[in-house]
Amino acid sequence: MSEPRIRIAVEGAVATITVARPEKLNAFDIGMLKELSDACDTVEANAAVRVAILTGEGKAFSAGGDIKAWGGMEPNEFGHAWVRFGHRVFERLATLRMPLIAAVNGHALGGGLELAAAADIRIAETQVKIGLPEAGLGMVPGWSGTQRLVKRFGAQAVRRMLLGGEVLTAAEAAGLGIVDKVVETGRSVEAAKEYAARIATRGPAATEVSKLMIAVANGEDNGSAVEALGSILVAKTGDLKEGVAAFTGKRPAEFKGEW
Repeated sequence: MSEPRIRIAVEGAVATITVARPEKLNAFDIGMLKELSDACDTVEANAAVRVAILTGEGKAFSAGGDIKAWGGMEPNEFGHAWVRFGHRVFERLATLRMPLIAAVNGHALGGGLELAAAADIRIAETQVKIGLPEAGLGMVPGWSGTQRLVKRFGAQAVRRMLLGGEVLTAAEAAGLGIVDKVVETGRSVEAAKEYAARIATRGPAATEVSKLMIAVANGEDNGSAVEALGSILVAKTGDLKEGVAAFTGKRPAEFKGEW
């Protein structure tokens, strides 16, 4: 079997997800998207994990989508098998129950920036370049570059990168709120682990709920967060226990309005 190109390492309460295709600057193909989706399921299922870190192997964070993977696709296949599927996978990453920190160890361009944008916190190394070069290739962002990026960073920053083709330094990206912290070359993962340790000391339930509430306030959620929060609340009530007991016992429920 071939080596996994999305790797997971767990140390205590912190899981590190590494995009491991350094020979292609960690560019994604369909198989890697599927691996990333599976990695999200694996990390989220581990109850001990309170924080996740996302990074790239080698000198790049991610070059985005591998042109060889999608360049020969027919329009319908490109729109559905590539763009829509990748969009769903990145949404899965963005909605992990725990906070996600992107350790941006190298350039994050196009889909690579969309990948970093799925994180809650971005720590970039000083040499990193950030941008959205898609229009220069005659295409548009497909993995939420015009959606999540606008909501999180503002429309003007996205206009500059996508319409103007501006490639930003890490410091410039930090000034626009795209990057939260800039560190020396080689220190992004270390800095991400330090920040993760800080998050891990805080109440895990409060942290998870806070992440959901922020997503709702920022217009990023389609309603699943509201239903998740409501379900968690109701699941703790005496009324639900009574309802389940009544159903199991095949009798009418006697609700008392117990929270």
